[in-house]
Amino acid sequence: MKILLDSVILIDHLNGVRAATDYLAKVHLNAVISVVTRAEVLAGCDPPDAPPIKQLLDAFPALTLDAAVADLAATLRRQNKWKLPDAFQAALAQIHKLQLATRNTKDFPPAQYDFALVPYEI
Repeated sequence: MKILLDSVILIDHLNGVRAATDYLAKVHLNAVISVVTRAEVLAGCDPPDAPPIKQLLDAFPALTLDAAVADLAATLRRQNKWKLPDAFQAALAQIHKLQLATRNTKDFPPAQYDFALVPYEI
């Protein structure tokens, strides 16, 4: 099964978290990101650091948002009181039948959401 990488996994890797780096090395051929993840990661970097970070992001296919994803995200946001980026991630995972690799157990406890996967803890 393909893996949708949540922003926190890539941010951990960029911050030198060994568990994140090891996880990415293990799943990189089966991993994708979303345009939401791309925007969140790039929003947190300084412009001089952007080229190597874009190169990392470009290594993963990026899922885009469409009307079906937006409609499901809106429903999930209302139902779960999630922030919109989290609702988009969940909608993409569900529509594309992906596991969402995240450390965000507050919003995505794996016992409650079968699409959620917590690959490591720090």
